Amino acid sequence: MHPATPPTAGAPAGRSHRTPRRRLLRGLVALAVAAPLVLGAAACGDDDSAGDDGKVKLSIFWWGGEARAKLTEDALALYTKKNPNVTFEKTWQANQGYFDKLATLTAGGNPPDIFQIDDNYLAEYAARNTTLDLTSYSDSGKLDVSKFPKSLWQYGVVDGKLAGLAAGENTQGLVYNKTLLTKNGLPEPTTGMTWEEHIAWAEQVTKKTKVPGTMDPSADYKAFWVWLRQQGKDMYKGTELGFTVEDVTRWFELWKGARDRGATPTPDVIHEGNATDITKQLVVTGKAGTSWVWVNQMPELKKNTKDELGVVAYPGDPSAQWARASMYWSVFKGSKHKDVAVDVLNFLANDPEAVKILGTDRGLPSNLDLRRVVSDDTTDPAMKQSIAVETELAQKFGQSPQVPIKGHSKVRAELIKAAEEAQYGRLAPAAAAALFMDACKSAIA
Repeated sequence: MHPATPPTAGAPAGRSHRTPRRRLLRGLVALAVAAPLVLGAAACGDDDSAGDDGKVKLSIFWWGGEARAKLTEDALALYTKKNPNVTFEKTWQANQGYFDKLATLTAGGNPPDIFQIDDNYLAEYAARNTTLDLTSYSDSGKLDVSKFPKSLWQYGVVDGKLAGLAAGENTQGLVYNKTLLTKNGLPEPTTGMTWEEHIAWAEQVTKKTKVPGTMDPSADYKAFWVWLRQQGKDMYKGTELGFTVEDVTRWFELWKGARDRGATPTPDVIHEGNATDITKQLVVTGKAGTSWVWVNQMPELKKNTKDELGVVAYPGDPSAQWARASMYWSVFKGSKHKDVAVDVLNFLANDPEAVKILGTDRGLPSNLDLRRVVSDDTTDPAMKQSIAVETELAQKFGQSPQVPIKGHSKVRAELIKAAEEAQYGRLAPAAAAALFMDACKSAIA
């Protein structure tokens, strides 16, 4: 979820819009395969040299669905309208396979000038010397982060270098079916309820409605991470794991107890929730009373149900949640047009018209002044709800954690595997936890 949108099964490997796929990235400098020394040399060449006609063509690559593609292309078209000498080679695809494709492009010497990335991979790409350090641009004001929450832009710093600019702010949200609860005279969940209280509430929902009260989030790294922070731990500490096998065992045991009480769906339905994209989450398919998502996904969820939805923080102390960069824009270090690429990033984050176009698709606007403008201008009730909830939660946010270390994406995948071993009853919680810890140590080695 990529938190962002989870992968869509069977999604195409790549799509171009308005320009043929074969022309993607044409005109970029040829690079040796993944050689940091060559990347550094390219960065010192005739950067930002336009063609003979003075025109610049930037390649840009992102993941998302049709809606995100349309919004992004509209914003880029506005940039070209204001800067006629700059045009774009635009390519996008679903989350599934996106980072495989990005790795292939980078290793093969055809990286895009600008690419979307998230906190699963930012540290890894920064360590490969692939991302341009944006610090000098932010220091000079060419990349204006003065209206960003400090913790938000700092969540893009890796080893002292600003490796990515937050494309939006997000946080974890527990989305529930308000219509289901109201119809059955049941109370709504509230921010601040404990995990045990949430499970007890979900058990009552199941008994009264015959709809399982809550999706089982034991495979969801977002929920696990928040829970860890509430225990005084964290996902990572420096270059190591920030938790122990005992912590994982307690987490798996918590949700085994919930399953045993009927508070969650059956394992097959839980797996469906683990494996499907945001449009098919259990809260909108009617297979559970809640889903564990990102707050900015509320509009997309709402499109897929006639029921009214509500959203609160994850259970426990809400100060464990933070102003997360939903995803980032990064610039390839070897781009021939670095200055122009950075100007595009600044435009997408700080131009009032562009920010209105992009809305909350990639999270709440990073620029706090423009976030208020988007909230005032939007006619989308779900978007207003997303902004209002996160604005309220922002008063309770704690300090951001460090950007996840290399191997985080593998850790996420291994949590799903281990949690499902426990969900299906193939392993006891302690054994599943041990399996997960071994896989984590291998992933970050």
